[in-house]
Amino acid sequence: MTTDTSPPAHGAPTNPAPGAPKRRGLGRRLPKGFKFGVAKTKRPSLRLHVLDGLSECPSCGFFQQVPRLQPGQVADCKRCHGQIGRRRTNPPVSTPLAFCLASAVLYFVAITHSLLTFDLYGRTRTVSLLTGPGELWREGWGPVGVLVLLATVVIPPIVIGLMLAILTAASRPKLPRWAPGLMRRYERLRPWSMIEVYMLGVFVAYTKLIDLAHIEVGVAVYALAGLMLTMAATDSTLDVERVWHKRPVARFARRADGTRVIISTVDASEMVLPPARRIVSCTSCGLVCAADYDIPQERVLGNCPRCQAKVRRRKPQGVLRCMLLTGSAVILYIPANLYPVMTIIQVGRGGGHTILAGVRELYEAHMLPLALLVFFASITVPVLKIVGLTMMAWCTWRGSATRLIDRGRLFRIIDAIGRWSMIDVFMISILVAIVHLGRLANISAEPGVFAFASVVVLTIFAADCFDPRLMWDAAGMNGVLLAKNATGPKTTQGGGRQSVLPSATESVGA
Repeated sequence: MTTDTSPPAHGAPTNPAPGAPKRRGLGRRLPKGFKFGVAKTKRPSLRLHVLDGLSECPSCGFFQQVPRLQPGQVADCKRCHGQIGRRRTNPPVSTPLAFCLASAVLYFVAITHSLLTFDLYGRTRTVSLLTGPGELWREGWGPVGVLVLLATVVIPPIVIGLMLAILTAASRPKLPRWAPGLMRRYERLRPWSMIEVYMLGVFVAYTKLIDLAHIEVGVAVYALAGLMLTMAATDSTLDVERVWHKRPVARFARRADGTRVIISTVDASEMVLPPARRIVSCTSCGLVCAADYDIPQERVLGNCPRCQAKVRRRKPQGVLRCMLLTGSAVILYIPANLYPVMTIIQVGRGGGHTILAGVRELYEAHMLPLALLVFFASITVPVLKIVGLTMMAWCTWRGSATRLIDRGRLFRIIDAIGRWSMIDVFMISILVAIVHLGRLANISAEPGVFAFASVVVLTIFAADCFDPRLMWDAAGMNGVLLAKNATGPKTTQGGGRQSVLPSATESVGA
């Protein structure tokens, strides 16, 4: 008899031979919820190294090792001499907190009391901080009124509240997760709180009105003067670096494309630094990180592992946006000087006044210091900003390497004095609000004030869009970083402060 040894058909039941060992496993009941499938392989994660002790100069983009600063010491960039670090001598929380609380009280006094009282032949008019923006809005200059309202009434209390929350968070051993966001908002809003500029506008308006009628200074003026000092003291005593050091660095992060990144912290003094195109610093908290790959210059890498701000090597399209905004300011600067900014009527007679006419009136009234102040704030500063920003953007576009240090200093000056041109706008808002007595005496705003306020805002935005590090990039000065410098930091005494020269890495052209 022949035995069939062919394999059974597919799907046919198979019976084991008698006496054969029983096959186990195939017939066992599987666990509940078990599913067949292909095993998933874990995607390899990228790494991002936090370089402890390394800082980037915000003016020239030079990476350098900064030693741990002692109280009263200031670290300056070895290449462009811009400030990259400072350690305050006062307690980090209690001193700025005291000034901030005083600012809150003074602001409440200023907003609830009168600013000036105008008395002409028995007819009086009292104004407050809210009167000027309201009158500008009523006369049809709503954008100017909103700008004055934001800079003097809305943003200052927001800034004070943010600082109170930040200092409360800084009093804890670790900075909470919500504190970095408040720090970023404070840095963005603080330049738009213009109490000190408004005080100069009040002073100029007072000198223009003192010969016209009797002026009584209200409690709000003294409160604003104190508020100006306390807010400046809060900023000068706040040690931002010590606040950021209380925020731990996350162990994991994600890039802009969603890729998981492992964060590790290394000492910058114990490693050979990678090329500059692989290093990026956070413009908010100053954390410096190095990647294992080239980082695009303007594309967002991801969120900072410490403060969660968006991190990129350079501001996107900084030169183009700066040139567009500056060009718009140039166009508006012509009508700002040709058209009158206000009309003054006294006993049925008067006419329009331009910015230069106001300076001339102060000079003819033998108020030379005040005339120089208005001329500097309203004429010199706008021209300096327009010419300076145009020159820096043009030199960057051409890749010029001449006078880079001087151009960096010019940018820092422009960035610091840009908002002081608002003196004339604030002065007009006060005059329009207080001199409103019909044909007896009346002051109204004119188209020139809208054009001038637009010039000030556009130049502030233009300076904010421009990245001064692009000047050094275009000149080929921010290329590959060589090995770290073996020499230690040097401490010198100069200018009434301790200046620390950091141990910097050398940078050469790409």
